[in-house]
Amino acid sequence: MDGEPRAERLRSFLLGGVVGASAVLAALRRKRPRSRQTPPGLAAFEDAPCYRETLEREQKP
Repeated sequence: MDGEPRAERLRSFLLGGVVGASAVLAALRRKRPRSRQTPPGLAAFEDAPCYRETLEREQKP
């Protein structure tokens, strides 16, 4: 910024502000999924075939 005229610094600052504001608006407009397709946490593993097989093996004597 040494020797840079004040008008160029101001223009650069304003341009950066416009770019930053447009990024914020784009992030806010982005649609987020409302509902999950898979259950959260450990519930997701309870429907897995390998988990069911393990339960079946544990129930057998």
